Amino acid sequence: QVQLVESGGGLVQAGGSLRLSCVASGRTFSWYTMGWFRQAPGKEREFVAAISRSGGNTDYADSAKGRFTISRDNAKNTVYLQMNSLKPEDTAVYYCAGALTARQWEVGPDYEYNYWGQGTQVTVSS
Repeated sequence: QVQLVESGGGLVQAGGSLRLSCVASGRTFSWYTMGWFRQAPGKEREFVAAISRSGGNTDYADSAKGRFTISRDNAKNTVYLQMNSLKPEDTAVYYCAGALTARQWEVGPDYEYNYWGQGTQVTVSS
């Protein structure tokens, strides 16, 4: 198993930036495709971004393209989500998740993300 702990959420004004971090412990971090998801009040959880095991491939939801950047540091067992130009509609609890994948290049929202963090709140004021 892998344990995931997110940090970096907070309150920011529209147009501002935040950098989320997710530190993994347990099994080998580089075995996992990593993703960020979010859930706003009264809404279903949605995909935000994902990064392949090697970090060479990324995938983004349309809402995140051009504003968010996902990255990872396998030496530090950490995945990041840099969020710029934040909007009030980005307000949500953000979760990182891990999917055990067979290939270095696999990335996307549809893998079996079996491991989840506890979430970190992001609030964007207008």
